[in-house]
Amino acid sequence: MTLTELKYIVAVARERHFGRAAEACFVSQPTLSVAIRKLEDELGVVLFERGGAEVGVTPIGERIVAQAQKVLEESANLKEIARQGHDPLSGPLRVGVIYTVGPYLLPRLMPVLIERAPQMPLLLQENFTVKLLELLRQGEIDCAVMALPLPDTGLTVHELYDEPFVAAVPREHRWAGRKSISAAELKEETMLLLGAGHCFRDQVLEVCPEFARFSPSNDGIQRTFEGSSLETIRHMVAAGIGVTVLPASSVPSEPRKDDLLRYLPFTEPVPSRRVVLAWRKSFPRTAAIQALVAAIEDCELPGVTMLDGMTGESRALAPA
Repeated sequence: MTLTELKYIVAVARERHFGRAAEACFVSQPTLSVAIRKLEDELGVVLFERGGAEVGVTPIGERIVAQAQKVLEESANLKEIARQGHDPLSGPLRVGVIYTVGPYLLPRLMPVLIERAPQMPLLLQENFTVKLLELLRQGEIDCAVMALPLPDTGLTVHELYDEPFVAAVPREHRWAGRKSISAAELKEETMLLLGAGHCFRDQVLEVCPEFARFSPSNDGIQRTFEGSSLETIRHMVAAGIGVTVLPASSVPSEPRKDDLLRYLPFTEPVPSRRVVLAWRKSFPRTAAIQALVAAIEDCELPGVTMLDGMTGESRALAPA
């Protein structure tokens, strides 16, 4: 039994597909399949149900994959402990970021961190919250910037900042000259939302209940358009297709007069989200996490309120 074989079975359990798992592990499918079959023979059990479009995990396979994840995480910690013995700020830090934070935080964060810790490059990955949590558990990333609420995963969480939402409307919209709007007013508009899987979509639907009746699961689907990214949606709004809700950090600090969009704050209660940094409790490079947190706190993100709080485990908090 090798760590490589354990990595392969974890990948197949995650992807539910041998081909995609092989791609994720940067090996050929035959190589991965042979290794997994060898491990099954060694253990004397069948880990995966083969034959369908999607690979299933047997009950005993679920238990073995869960243990394999722990083994891989602990093996990764051995390298981190050794590195920490030299310099905790030396060597890459693998950071995950959700899609609706990355484009606005990272360009401001990178220059700060490069100046303060040039020997600690960030290896960045954008993804959905669910995927980042999985990568954290498997030890494939060291920490992740996400938004609450999170499931109770036993992670250590540092609360970074609270971020209000703003409405974005076309320049010629009847609201363009207003100082603010209420969330309830959006119910009469054609809404542009992110697609399923984006936590920001869920947060918008939660804090603006009127949106929910226009979601694809309801009869109002003809009034809702879905985009793959906030920037795609922003361009659609500029084209006059509808209105949307954006996080404050995505709004230009000083919008140009020729901008095709107008940004409107919400009246009280202002919808918002809380952005956090999460990492495994066993992750040994505490100084690296502290350096990252300090750099984020010194970023000039428009509209956000920086916090100073750490919890020992993740908490399923509603947005502040």
